Amino acid sequence: MSNIHLNRLFKVFAVWSIVLLTWMTAPGAEAYDNPDLLPDRLTPVIDLADSLTSVQQEALERDLNEFEAETGWKLRVLTQFDRTPGRAVKEFWGLDDRSVMLVADPRGGNLLNFSVGDALFDLLPRTFWIELQTRFGNQFFVRDNGEDASILGALESIKTCLRQNGCSVVPGLPREQWILTLITSVIGGVVFGFAAHPREAGKAFSWQWALIFSPLWGILFIAFGIGPVVTRTTDWLPLMRNVAGFALGALVAYLSPMFSSSASET
Repeated sequence: MSNIHLNRLFKVFAVWSIVLLTWMTAPGAEAYDNPDLLPDRLTPVIDLADSLTSVQQEALERDLNEFEAETGWKLRVLTQFDRTPGRAVKEFWGLDDRSVMLVADPRGGNLLNFSVGDALFDLLPRTFWIELQTRFGNQFFVRDNGEDASILGALESIKTCLRQNGCSVVPGLPREQWILTLITSVIGGVVFGFAAHPREAGKAFSWQWALIFSPLWGILFIAFGIGPVVTRTTDWLPLMRNVAGFALGALVAYLSPMFSSSASET
């Protein structure tokens, strides 16, 4: 091999060695494991992003410590923005299968992220954590209520469900979600009313067509209108409103063909 080729290989090797050494010694690499950002005392809350007031942080520390002593479940909170201790918090807090770490970082599309121990999935399935994140961590909730309300609300839902030995859904029925269930209930009633309208003379109600369309109006009313309400709250008022909405939609759809035929005759 000629000296020219050897010189080229040596230069390529030197360049890649410099790049590799620069990457290994870059200051940014500390962001993934930076114990210097950890407090000098053991606390369940590390608020690097200042999402909580000092009063809120002190109250939350007491509450999480009392909850751990009462139930054995370990809840931890880390808020971060430009700086993060990264993997160092796992050893600092001794996170295990009975631990939940809530990470609040406003740089993403959703404020909240959860690191969940395997033992919790028996009580709180993965769908629970997805719903919890989308309810309390979405940009609209954070904008209207603040980061502190997002963090505290999510923690309260977790504690409530762990105290009652598990939940399949997040407790509570937000107004936006109830309005959606009301809309689906009304639409289900409309489908039922049109299907039940008599199509033969001498019949006041078409049970056959109502049964044929039952999968459609049943899904709209029962699965999407009633199910989300009864699984999230014991309050009877939203349930009665949805039932009333279904009945009103069914009545309007049932009577509308009669009014249209009467108008055409006149």
